[in-house]
Amino acid sequence: MAQPVNLNRFRKDKARADKKARADENAVKFGRTKAEKDAEKARADKARRELDGHRRDPGTEE
Repeated sequence: MAQPVNLNRFRKDKARADKKARADENAVKFGRTKAEKDAEKARADKARRELDGHRRDPGTEE
């Protein structure tokens, strides 16, 4: 005789697997890795620092 199956567990496991599959599809479509996000932030910070370094103070005109 076969073992009884917990239908609630089966339903929840299937829903969890479907959600994971959809998340993986969205990650491929829209997502960026953490390394990509960190690199973009570093580039933006560097550009801001360089731009601020070229700024003239308003009171030091000769």
